[in-house]
Amino acid sequence: MKRTVAVVALVFAFSFMALAHGKEKHVMGTVTSISDSSITVETTAKKSVSVDVSDKTKFEKGGSPATLKDLKVGDKVVVRADVSGDKLVANEVRFGATKGKQSMEGMKGMGGTDHTRESAIRQHQESDSDVH
Repeated sequence: MKRTVAVVALVFAFSFMALAHGKEKHVMGTVTSISDSSITVETTAKKSVSVDVSDKTKFEKGGSPATLKDLKVGDKVVVRADVSGDKLVANEVRFGATKGKQSMEGMKGMGGTDHTRESAIRQHQESDSDVH
């Protein structure tokens, strides 16, 4: 019963997130190439996805502001992008470990569960699709 409730709650949460994002897509994976105008990401499903960047694209490395030049081939990324015709245009590119990463271990009621942003990203990456 608890499992069914948890599954229903997750489906509801993901449905709500999909509605909230509209035409926005998320691309998660590893950077395979970088140019002045785009980033190519290999998703965990081994798909190659190219995302254009613009002067409005925000970059965040480890929770701090960054630039395209800070991004390196091999970095794990989460990209929020808008669909523009048949292209994806990045609004935000996040990469690197976040500052002050803390585990919830030892907190009453948490049972040692890792509730960090990286854990959430990792769980999301393990879902069926890497481009949402």
